[in-house]
Amino acid sequence: MKFLLLASCGAVMLAVPAAAQNDDSYMDFTPQFTQADDAANESAAEDDAILANVPARNTIVVIGRGLASTPGTPAYSAVDITRDQIVTTASGRLEDALVRVAGFQQFRRSDSRSSNPTAQGVTLRALGGNASSRALVLLDGVPMLDPFFGHVPFSALAPERLGNIRVTRGGGSGPFGSGALAGTIELDSANAAELGLFTGQALANQRNETELSASLAPRLGNGFAMVAGRWDRGQGFWTTPESQRVPASARAAYDSWSVSGQLVQQLGDVEVQLRGAAFDDERTLRFAGADNTSQGQDISLRLVSRGPWQVDALAYAQWRNFTNVVISSTTFNKSLDQKDTPASGQGGKIEVRPPLGEGVTLRLGADYRRAEGNLLEDAYNATTGALTQNRFAGGVNTNLGLYAENDWELGALTLTGGLRADRYWIEDGYYRAVNAAGTTIRDDQYADRSDWAVTWRAGAVVQANEVVSLRAAAYTGLRLPTLNELYRPFAVFPVTTNANAALLPEKLEGYEAGIDFAVTDGLRFGATVFDNRVRNAIANVTIGTNLRQRQNLEAVRARGVEVNGAWQSGPFGIDASVAFTDATVRGTGAAAALDGNRPSQTPQFSGSVTASYTGAQGIRAAATLRHVSGQFEDDLETDLLKAATVVDLFASVPIAGRLSAVARVENLFDTEIITRNQAGSIDLGVPQTFWLGVRYGF
Repeated sequence: MKFLLLASCGAVMLAVPAAAQNDDSYMDFTPQFTQADDAANESAAEDDAILANVPARNTIVVIGRGLASTPGTPAYSAVDITRDQIVTTASGRLEDALVRVAGFQQFRRSDSRSSNPTAQGVTLRALGGNASSRALVLLDGVPMLDPFFGHVPFSALAPERLGNIRVTRGGGSGPFGSGALAGTIELDSANAAELGLFTGQALANQRNETELSASLAPRLGNGFAMVAGRWDRGQGFWTTPESQRVPASARAAYDSWSVSGQLVQQLGDVEVQLRGAAFDDERTLRFAGADNTSQGQDISLRLVSRGPWQVDALAYAQWRNFTNVVISSTTFNKSLDQKDTPASGQGGKIEVRPPLGEGVTLRLGADYRRAEGNLLEDAYNATTGALTQNRFAGGVNTNLGLYAENDWELGALTLTGGLRADRYWIEDGYYRAVNAAGTTIRDDQYADRSDWAVTWRAGAVVQANEVVSLRAAAYTGLRLPTLNELYRPFAVFPVTTNANAALLPEKLEGYEAGIDFAVTDGLRFGATVFDNRVRNAIANVTIGTNLRQRQNLEAVRARGVEVNGAWQSGPFGIDASVAFTDATVRGTGAAAALDGNRPSQTPQFSGSVTASYTGAQGIRAAATLRHVSGQFEDDLETDLLKAATVVDLFASVPIAGRLSAVARVENLFDTEIITRNQAGSIDLGVPQTFWLGVRYGF
């Protein structure tokens, strides 16, 4: 059924006729994005400028985005990443663009070519500790977190299809705010003006790995259509150090593709945005036969009205599956086959902004999310290869949220405040194990539970003068445990981590204050100090030798400072972001041994500096220096992942017209990046890698 829906979506994109319009109608495709680290209210100003400069009465303004940001957005610590920054990374991966924002991190340092997909949870402000996402990731308003695992399918999110990224650090409210515990990452698809009619690129590296992508975005009727695809494949690099390799060791081979389509049309006063996508990703990790796959399909429909009564309505459906084979690191035989993990997610939102007069922006809305998933896996004796158990687990999580936010513009002062109420249900949870003889040895049915949770946020911005603005905010947040955390045990041999169906939702309390300087049009910088505390933080807690369990800690507290800066003078620019965070665990009871420790996989310092050049002849170049301090693999602080400093390069030179030659270098100095350290058993991140190829239309 899901494939039929996607096929129907594609057919509609090609077949829907444009609605008839008067001859004096006008279509505006002006790109909507701001400069990196600029104040977030500039995005709203750009949207407003488009709507204010309508040249005729019967005007059609097709943006392909949601409603503009509200005036109170700058009260929170927001950073924008422009399209040019997104498409000029050394790796060509989305996560490489996101690490421009200090404090952004995945659970491990690996990117989406050499990590297990389930480890690709994202967080901000050192509020990590496990592989689930504590930051909410939205693509065109649709939550992108996996319905079962909570990770982000990075290989399905091609950066060249994006027009802008906004990262807001700190607890969220508004639509889908129950997942924005550590912040929100909003991805906006590029529209026809940003893409052009056709874009394409083909690159290869010294390991004969390839990256191919293309998009077609014609203006169609009273809007535009877009269809795009990407295919990445390669033998991969050695993640195992040479001194630890055995005959069973294997490169981190990968083969992934993704396709997406979008149709944006203006029908009367309503902009209709229809989107469909599908992806498939195959990877091998550490040993021959340790293969995993993930696949998914998405479809969404969004209706946006920018009239006096502004409305943003969205409905979506998602389907996912994941498989994973675990190979013993001592016998190199299969020990676990997670052969099927089907999951689905459905949801939607509606937001209304009534016309209340100048200086007041009120948002009233509701959203709904439902996630259902099941696990089917086979366990084997790693020595004999004999089947020992068949295991089954799963459940359903549902969330209904109601929210209201209001901004008041009082001259140089802007006040903002929001309140959100969530009704959640954790239902139909189960775990069943059957031995090789077919006898049920465990059959757990977990009690359903539900509750209400209320969260809020409030902030203020003062434009002290033409140069300086001051801001402050306080907030709370909520995150439900994922189906994976509740019901699925997993093994990273030899360590087994058990699930915990009794997990409580995580709750955030935090506040921050910041100052921003707009010294000139080309020089901006700012700093934010923050104090965030996650109560009932879910972590993988050691409870025995090679045995852990997901448990609620009393709290994880993160205090720190973030500094962002940008300088532009003619063709030269510098963009920098650094974060220093003191994060500690508050542990009691079974987790008392963790009290005062730093959360696992959490660095104390991270920073990124990019120097760029954009010449008049279309020449582009960028050099990025990144540093991540040391962090611990485990909760007991026994296995250290040493600090890493990496330099990346990018350059493109026009050949003819919109065709350019491209060169990229990942990890220029071949720094050793340790991504896993399990009692001395090491995994490594990407080594020195050279890419060469061509681009058209970027």
